[in-house]
Amino acid sequence: MRSGRGSMRASVGCISQPATPRTCARERVHACLRGLHLTTDYASHMCAGEGPCVPPWAASHNRLRLAPVRGRGSVRASLGPVPPTPKDSPGLAVYGYWEERPGGGSPRKRDFMPAARAGEQRRALARRARALSGALGVLMLCASGCGRRPNASGDAPAAWGGTPQMAALLARIARTTQPADIPFYLNAGRARILRAEMERAPTLEAKAPLWLQHAIELLNAGETRGAQESLAELERTLRSREPFLWEQMGLEVATWRAVASLREGEEANCCAVNTAESCLLPITGGGVHRRQEGSRRAMAILQRILRKHPGDLRARWLLSIAAMTLGRYPDGVPARWRIPPAAFASEHPFLRFPNVAPRLGLAIRGLSGGCVADDLNGDGLLDLMVSSMGLPDQLRLFLNRGDGRFQEWTQQAGLAGETGGLNLMPADYDNDGDLDVMVLRGGWMGKAGRFPCSLLRNEGGARFVDVTGSAGLLRAGPTQAAAWLDYDLDGLLDLFLAFESGPHGAHPCALYRNLGNGAFADVAHRAGVALTGYVKAAVAADYDNDGDPDLFLSRLEEGGARNVLYRNDGNGTFVDVAEAAGIRGPRFSFPAAFFDYDNDGWTDLFVCGFNVSTLAEVAADYLGRPQGGERPRLYRNNRDGTFTDVTRQAGLDRLILGMGINVGDLDNDGWLDLYVGTGNPSLDMVIPNRMFRNDGGRRFQEVTTAGGFGHLQKGHGIAFADLNNDGQQDVFAQMGGANFSDVAYSALFANPGHRGRWLVLRLEGARTNRGAMGARIRVTARTPRGRRTLHRTVGTGGSFGANPLRAEIGLGSADAVERVEVYWPVTRRLEQFTGLWPDRRYHLREGTGRAVEEHVPSFRWPSP
Repeated sequence: MRSGRGSMRASVGCISQPATPRTCARERVHACLRGLHLTTDYASHMCAGEGPCVPPWAASHNRLRLAPVRGRGSVRASLGPVPPTPKDSPGLAVYGYWEERPGGGSPRKRDFMPAARAGEQRRALARRARALSGALGVLMLCASGCGRRPNASGDAPAAWGGTPQMAALLARIARTTQPADIPFYLNAGRARILRAEMERAPTLEAKAPLWLQHAIELLNAGETRGAQESLAELERTLRSREPFLWEQMGLEVATWRAVASLREGEEANCCAVNTAESCLLPITGGGVHRRQEGSRRAMAILQRILRKHPGDLRARWLLSIAAMTLGRYPDGVPARWRIPPAAFASEHPFLRFPNVAPRLGLAIRGLSGGCVADDLNGDGLLDLMVSSMGLPDQLRLFLNRGDGRFQEWTQQAGLAGETGGLNLMPADYDNDGDLDVMVLRGGWMGKAGRFPCSLLRNEGGARFVDVTGSAGLLRAGPTQAAAWLDYDLDGLLDLFLAFESGPHGAHPCALYRNLGNGAFADVAHRAGVALTGYVKAAVAADYDNDGDPDLFLSRLEEGGARNVLYRNDGNGTFVDVAEAAGIRGPRFSFPAAFFDYDNDGWTDLFVCGFNVSTLAEVAADYLGRPQGGERPRLYRNNRDGTFTDVTRQAGLDRLILGMGINVGDLDNDGWLDLYVGTGNPSLDMVIPNRMFRNDGGRRFQEVTTAGGFGHLQKGHGIAFADLNNDGQQDVFAQMGGANFSDVAYSALFANPGHRGRWLVLRLEGARTNRGAMGARIRVTARTPRGRRTLHRTVGTGGSFGANPLRAEIGLGSADAVERVEVYWPVTRRLEQFTGLWPDRRYHLREGTGRAVEEHVPSFRWPSP
């Protein structure tokens, strides 16, 4: 298709006659000069072998009829004006399209952009055409071979426009996403919708709940002053006109007035002037607010609440937090209302990890998102890639310069326009020695979550190209969960991609088999893993030690659908054995991690519950009172294909409300510790992220406050990584919520240094995938107390945030390393390496039997 300015160029071509339809399974795409008529059979469309391949802007519609617009002697296929409907303003033409409903019936108009005058219409049309050209290219790509199996010559799939095409598609989605279709983020638009509903309410009784919701949405949108004024007016109105209704709603209205005042203080202090001590529980020193008006007002409101409702645990919790921000905790809170300091006390002495992110330029402001800590440019230093779920939020890359500086490298890396990632999953999928990254999008966004993910291929030197389309991975659906694994043991990493299905639509999970030519094919149905559910975590590990990787899926669904443990049967298929394996909870869960907490060589499983209705339940748990809510589960591997729930014995029977988790060894004692990023989208859920030290594989001890890890911002992507190469693992945490105003700064908790010895191993597969993901390591060390064996598996850790693939292993008091054994999954060979020493770094290549020492620069962290 050819035209002048604002045209759409279609890969199937339609210059002087209608295009020849091209078929990808049963999808039909027709383009012609008289108009563009797109048909998408979502239920039966098969691309890349089996799964649907539908652009997000078309996936939810049976038929889109787009009108042609003539101009300058050529035909410009684009969105045309459609007649106004009664709901449109008089004389207002609206650019949009008609959706024909299944089974007939009147078509329904879908709006994109109103334009009050003809000139504005033409300009809007041109802008829309340019923006949609990338999207049409996506659709035409599907028509001409999206995800197609390679031909006999092994050629890769059809050409794809790379990063610019993905950037255009993402920008268009960001512009056209409607507030009514997304439960978070577009809060200002949602507030306008609620305002209109509120004004139509016939009575104050009907209006009051909408009024409260509207005020909360204003707060979510960052209109804090407007929210405060609206809540105050609501209180005055109810008190004067509907005293009975005030008795019913007064507690909730007053509590949100306090939350709004706390937000005022947070925005004026933690957000405006972020310091090393900002938002760390208990708030002291530099974390105390300088501008105190908001917190003072919150304290006054909360004290009024507690005089009338002395048992209100939400108010008690928020009162203690408010007092901390003023430097008045604990003595400034009456004992009968105070959450006592003992409730926050750590269970083991621990060195404090200062937050050095503000000094390093790594206090990255954003919403919830993922992180990768690994060597992305091949210089031996660990870099950081960070995402934020905001629709226009740019994916960012920071290169480690080896001297305490991190340099932003986003533009140079070719990442401009890659926006909106909720989670990041790194892997060297093409075995070229450079770490690639999968960007996951659309999670939590419901009907509006039909986003494409991005596969970013590292071309070397931290230069990335978006190859999603050419790799056959262009699929629309809400996700934040995926796992890289070589399920068929052919030496190529495959991709399991989990989706969130619900009332907004069904999105079966996909298993993309790596074809070895840069492309993938979806074999989920054949493999038995095409689950349709609201999946929030996907983690892979060989839990039964039979040589091939298995999968665990965490589900967060109304009614408490059970989680799934897919056992890999080694013949290309998986079987769900969760019930037989003893995996029975939690029923409403979120992040998960496979890790060997008791160091017996058999991987265990930790899963966080996410069913907590109010802040009061969290406060009750801190006070040791019985309450509801879904608790996490720690499952110990019984070495026979089954697990035992040891949550209580391990000290993790707590209401944690985890969103992100990862594991590492903070004190180099050889035992894997656990950090949980906590919270939920509500702005009143002000709770700390929590760190648990592994006490010799027996139980976990909370060291949140002693170590300085209790950040009150919502925690998501977490990575344990020795970023300054001193042998001690640091912790990077990406912070931020889901609502527009709930932005936060990421934190880097610098390890102050422990006495434990250490060993860093960088494995390279030859027949196994080059990054050695899934390879198992056994280190035999000699200590003053005798021989000790340590077990690790190469991988990125938990399900939200990515540790480096190099194995950073604490050796405790070891004075010698007797040998290192590596089990390579593809060859099923156990290879032995000797001649290694503690406190050094080695490169181990499959099949060589030699450990080659590596030298990288180390540096000290600056004082916070």
